Amino acid sequence: MEIAGYVAAIFAGVVLGLIGGGGSILTVPILVYLFGIAPVLATGYSLFIVGSTSTIGAYSYFKRDLVHLSKAIAFGIPSIIAVFVTRAVILPAIPDVLLTAGSFTLTKNLFLMLLFSLLMLGASYNMIKKKKEHQTGTQKKSQHFLLILNGLFIGLLTGLVGVGGGFLIVPALVLLSRMPMKEAIGTSLTIIAANALIGFLGERNLLNFDWKLLLSVTAFTIAGIFIGIALSKKISGAKLKPAFGWFILAMGVYIIIKETFL
Repeated sequence: MEIAGYVAAIFAGVVLGLIGGGGSILTVPILVYLFGIAPVLATGYSLFIVGSTSTIGAYSYFKRDLVHLSKAIAFGIPSIIAVFVTRAVILPAIPDVLLTAGSFTLTKNLFLMLLFSLLMLGASYNMIKKKKEHQTGTQKKSQHFLLILNGLFIGLLTGLVGVGGGFLIVPALVLLSRMPMKEAIGTSLTIIAANALIGFLGERNLLNFDWKLLLSVTAFTIAGIFIGIALSKKISGAKLKPAFGWFILAMGVYIIIKETFL
């Protein structure tokens, strides 16, 4: 299973480099189902993998002048605060058993996996649906306010389930900031890198991590993002999004069935 896990890690990196998001949403399922890591621990591992990989990708886009730093800061600061607070305070405060009803027990691990699967369903819809033309006339103040709200929401999700949130960040930057797709992808990777790595610093059990496994999975994912970045110069990531969206949809449904019925 580990070989399949490393191949999947490369694929996650390719997707992240190609479309600026979506790849990180595969990291937790890869860690849980292919490497046998507990969900809560997997979200922490995911933050390190996603943060390290996105840093490499962001640097590549930065060299091509495809990172909008002021937007990254405006979006990133509330998001970073939210993800750090979530990892350091909110996640540890969630009890191991949230609900017991007859033979059904909603544990913390099950809750996170179900939340993650619902997030995958939302991400798949975002990727599959056809984008409408941007409406003009949105005031700058409301744009900034919406960017801040998006940042807080994505920070919360990143902290809880260990995803980068690029599938939400890229559309927000394109729609609210009128940013070209390539620049939105580079800016998204910058935000994801900051979110994930700072969120990782909020971990309480870093000494208990399997660093050999974590660094090896990270290395394969970074190899994947180099492939994705190279492909992005020749292939339009936007055209591949719907197909990847259907894959994410299938994964989300699979997780729900596996966690609740199998």
